[in-house]
Parts: sequence; C-alpha cells; structure tokens
Amino acid sequence: MRNTFRLLLAGIAVALLITQLRAEKPVAHVANVPAPVLAADAIVIPVAGVVKAALRDDFDNIHSGHPHHAIDILAPRGTPVLAAVDGTIRKLFDSRAGGLTIYEFDLATERSYYYAHLDSYADNVVEGMRVQQGDVIGYVGTTGNAPANTPHLHFAITILPPDKAWSKGEAIDPYPILVERGVTR
Repeated sequence: MRNTFRLLLAGIAVALLITQLRAEKPVAHVANVPAPVLAADAIVIPVAGVVKAALRDDFDNIHSGHPHHAIDILAPRGTPVLAAVDGTIRKLFDSRAGGLTIYEFDLATERSYYYAHLDSYADNVVEGMRVQQGDVIGYVGTTGNAPANTPHLHFAITILPPDKAWSKGEAIDPYPILVERGVTR
C-alpha cells in the first residue's frame, strides 16, 4: 500500500511539472517611451555626460594675448562631442590654433557653433550634412594649441554676419546659454 501511495504522489508530481512546463509563459509588456521632448529653446551641452555644474565661464579670459570668447569643457580624451543644436555642418577645418574643428550653422543660419581641439571627427561627419541635437560629431582631444595633458572641447557661439562667413561673426558667451537652457545627453 505504501508503494502504491508513493507511485500516486510521484505521478501527481510529474503531472504538475508537465503542466507547468506547458503553461504559457507570462510576457512582460514594455511601454514605448518616446525620447524626451526638448523645449524649443533647449541646447545640448556639447560634451556627452557633462552637467551644468561642471561648466566654467572663461569667455572673457585672455588666452595667448587675446580674449578667449569661448568656454572650455573639460572631459577625458575620446568623450563624444555632440551637436548642440539642429543644423548643418558647414566647415571641417584643421587650424594651428584650434586643431581639428567643426563649424555648425543652426537651421536658420543665424548662429555658428564652433567645436575645436577635437581628437577626431565622427566617422560619418562631412561638410554640408544635416545634424540633430545630440548627434555625435567628434571626440574630445588636444589638437591645435591645446595643452596635451588637458583634453577639452573649446566651444564658441557667434551671431553670423550677413555674408554668413563661417569664421567671422559676433561672439556671444555660451556659458549663460548652457546654464539656462542646456541639457545633458
């Protein structure tokens, strides 16, 4: 009688196990969360992962005998540099002072955004291409006259002149703009 009872319990256990294995597995439902919508006047802090508190206003500092008219955003070499606004890559340029640089015009061609001392450009970046805020366009480095032990992005904003000359324009301080409207990516 004991063996019959044991066989019955074993049979019930096997039946329960088979039922569980055949049971439909629950499916997790994941909500499709859209990318955060940025305010119309938002600007991306142009170095990945950099927060507002890490920014320093050195716009009026004197560098090599002339006003800086930009801010330097410190980050490890190779950190992605991001398009600050939707726009067009107007000029890729290698200069003695700025090293590898990018000039990006906003969509209205009213402002130029200048990214300098890049270690390299992103693989797909070419003159004339459209970019969106947050697109990777290059990588932080020390090209040009940047100190070799201080990788950073030299970031400037200018109001373009009527002739839209990429290297000219009225410099405006990026620091208050980034502190007021900047978002970290």
